[in-house]
Amino acid sequence: MIDLTLVGIGTGNPQHLTLEAIEALNTLDLILIPNKGAGKDDLAGLRREICNRVLRGEGPQIVEFQLPKRNAGNPSYRQGVDDWHDAIAEVWERNINDLVPAGGKVGFLVWGDPSLYDSTMRIADRLKARTNVRLRVIPGITSIQALTAAHAIPLNEIGAPVTITTGRQLREVGWPDSADTLVIMLDGECSFQSIDPQGVQIWWSAYAGMENEISIAGELGAVTPHILETRARARADHGWLMDIYILRRTHTQ
Repeated sequence: MIDLTLVGIGTGNPQHLTLEAIEALNTLDLILIPNKGAGKDDLAGLRREICNRVLRGEGPQIVEFQLPKRNAGNPSYRQGVDDWHDAIAEVWERNINDLVPAGGKVGFLVWGDPSLYDSTMRIADRLKARTNVRLRVIPGITSIQALTAAHAIPLNEIGAPVTITTGRQLREVGWPDSADTLVIMLDGECSFQSIDPQGVQIWWSAYAGMENEISIAGELGAVTPHILETRARARADHGWLMDIYILRRTHTQ
């Protein structure tokens, strides 16, 4: 039996861990840390730093593994993601079988919260279909919470809905009718450029909640060049970038 624990760790700030998360990490036999390769090894390093800060005594064994890459050339985005998740589940199974062949408590540190635009639980479901796994999930602070805290703003207007979506959806579908406030995640294309900026406010943050957090806010049309320049420079400086933003219509268009 594998007791698999997915621990939400917030946005890379060790102080984002809950007491529940710290206790869960200290019960594990093995922590597997994905390494996304050159230019993104800071992410593995941050996970290790978190472990160094919160693990007591000898602690669990910590092992990095190479994360398979998604085939971005697949004409079907969904099929490409499904194939990628299958490949990751195979790597998980192989590492777990090699490192805890008699079973045990295995954990993954999940950026933000495992429920929000993260596929770790979907990969865990694939693993459950392949071997005997009992799953536990520890929630974490989300990048949305870190974003609103960075700008000191409420997420919603009074009595109004909020839609959480992706950059791809904003580009391909446009502004949904469901809300005047959008949270845009997983956007590597600066998709706010695809909409009419008139009457739209943006609150943008990169590395939200981390020591190197960068935040810009204002009328979309006015601050777009500043965001694009700042974003490109930050990616060049760090080799990777995580950003998130809120768009809000200030009047009905």
